[in-house]
Amino acid sequence: MFAHPRLRRTLLATALTGALPLLAATAHSQTTAAAPAPSELPAVTVKSDGETAPVRASVAAERQRLARVPGGTNLADPQQETRLATLRDALDYQPGIVIQDFFGGPDQPRLSIRGSGIQSNPVNRGVLLLQDGLPLNEADGSFVIGLLEPRNAALISARRGANTLTPGATTLGGELDFQSLTGGDERARVRAETGSFGRQALQAAVGARGEQWDGRLSVSSDRYDGYRHHSASRRDAVHANVGFLGDGGFENRSYLSYTDLEFQIPTVVPKDRVYSNPRGIMGDGTTAQDTLLNVYKRDPRREANQLRLANRSRWGSATLRQEVGVYWQATDDLFNNQTNYTVSETHTTGAQWQASGRPDGEGGALGWRTALSWSQSGMDRDLYATNPATGTRLQRFGAYDLSANNLQALAAADWRLAPAWTVVGHLQWSRQTRDATSRTGGASLDQQYTFATPKVGVNWTPTPATRWWANVSRSQEAPTFWEILGATVAPNSPATATSELIRLKLQRATTAEIGGAGRIGEGSGAVQWTVAAYRSQVADELISTTDANGIKVGTYNYVGGTRHQGVEAGLAGSWPVAGGAIDWRGSWTYSDFRFKGGIYAGKQIAGVPRHLVNAEVLWRVNTASGIWRVGPNLRWLPVDTPTDHANTPGTQQDGYALLGVKLEWRNGPWTAYLQAENLADRHYASSYAIRNQATAAQPGYLPGLGRNFTAGVNWTF
Repeated sequence: MFAHPRLRRTLLATALTGALPLLAATAHSQTTAAAPAPSELPAVTVKSDGETAPVRASVAAERQRLARVPGGTNLADPQQETRLATLRDALDYQPGIVIQDFFGGPDQPRLSIRGSGIQSNPVNRGVLLLQDGLPLNEADGSFVIGLLEPRNAALISARRGANTLTPGATTLGGELDFQSLTGGDERARVRAETGSFGRQALQAAVGARGEQWDGRLSVSSDRYDGYRHHSASRRDAVHANVGFLGDGGFENRSYLSYTDLEFQIPTVVPKDRVYSNPRGIMGDGTTAQDTLLNVYKRDPRREANQLRLANRSRWGSATLRQEVGVYWQATDDLFNNQTNYTVSETHTTGAQWQASGRPDGEGGALGWRTALSWSQSGMDRDLYATNPATGTRLQRFGAYDLSANNLQALAAADWRLAPAWTVVGHLQWSRQTRDATSRTGGASLDQQYTFATPKVGVNWTPTPATRWWANVSRSQEAPTFWEILGATVAPNSPATATSELIRLKLQRATTAEIGGAGRIGEGSGAVQWTVAAYRSQVADELISTTDANGIKVGTYNYVGGTRHQGVEAGLAGSWPVAGGAIDWRGSWTYSDFRFKGGIYAGKQIAGVPRHLVNAEVLWRVNTASGIWRVGPNLRWLPVDTPTDHANTPGTQQDGYALLGVKLEWRNGPWTAYLQAENLADRHYASSYAIRNQATAAQPGYLPGLGRNFTAGVNWTF
């Protein structure tokens, strides 16, 4: 079904060859304990031990760091989730993080925080993704979201909006940091999952620890036949890291990862087929549209693999602590969107230095932080027309050398004015370049963006269990090469395919935010809560739209201004009952994004559900055979969502409610589960193509998964 087996074998061998010597130097493992915090939602339990492994994911330290941020954050523990087949499994109940499934496997779900990047198609910008504190994005800001592996994450730290902590994060969406499991977390793990529509997943990991060393190697594999026709996917990944603790508090950790991802793309269908034939694709019918956009013949798909090496060193004390990180990654990406292939080969190098301190020690009233980062990507990108009869490549109609460079600096300070009041100031400076040159013609376009992104905020902690905040900030986002390099290919005329370079402005925003987080009650019955309300005034928002066939046609800066505002709220708790407890959690993300002026003045910006509610209630019973939990969950979009910026009646994504149930058993190192989703077998659109103006008869909707079941077992030592 998929191509390039020789390349996959070569890169996988390279990854394993690099990983095994790292683990050969390791010995025995450890664990650390952490207490719940008012700023965290939902409450989590993370295995750790009494010592600190070198440059490792420390839940207590991350919790403390987020508590100093005067704004909305999330701290999630994916290892406490039963199924981890997709990114939504790891982040579904986190307020402020919107994930819309595309095909339900390890493909390219649409991720958005505060509406940033939601217009990109495929999703590839708007949020800075971090792996162990270092950027995963290429230097132009783009990423392949399907390369993420949540099963390898000890925790996921989200800093929403301008509440970021790294110098490279300047966008409206903020940053997501996936911090890896280490040899200090577990000695061994085996996880197996199986489910409906051919879902198969297997992960095996081994960790070891000595007095000054620890290391871990994880290998995972996913296979999925897919709910819809032509929607099979697979992902194979290797992740390894080794840490070293030197004299005088010096810490170092090296990372290696290799991910190979391939998936077919069933693409979009007219709205009526979401309900009449949700598993079908264009080509299953006899209409002229089916003939023109026959998916079986055009074979739209994506194949991406990435090899990544990184290293972090940390040393010092509370009065002066420094950290240096470097990374290199090579990414090969083939994307056939029905009418044309985009083939990219990218090499990215980056470095980051951070220093922080508190002159009066850990409990001092004044703290400061400064950082520098640099990243550079060189991309070779070729564009080919797609043969509508066979799906193979036709003529090359574009060949470009693309170069992105970023130089960024950060200075921040926090000052405790009084026991309950802390003021935080933050200033980032960035210079970003996006240079493009045609290798077959004289076209070239060099763009440079220089800007500052200041922020000021305040934390008020009236009680040890309650914190309130407010902040005002600026954000800036430069376009990626997916926006700068455009392709136009008529489905019925591949011979006339053309490409162009598009000059675009920065997307800029000023955001005001208020919110709070805390705990009501004490002990196991305490309720954790968090809420944030924000308003962003956006200028020159980057808008990408699709044509009548659901294929991206270009990006432009919207003239007239836009406004993003919303509420992000969450609750979690546990009510003791005889023999156990009722564990519950829920989140509500309200998004009101509108055009202020211009051609669509007053209209809702398409792409994000106005309301998104996720909730789960589990009855926990303690028995001699282990701990059992069972109960329902809900994913609810209570109102319709526009799919075009003109808000054309009849074209909206209809609201829906999906009911699921989960049965979970835990006993020592063993965990097993059975999970059912969409029990009512509801027909609905999980996502859609975004247009300026649409009709319901145009292909534009992605049917969501029908009733499905997943079972799994997990053994950890």
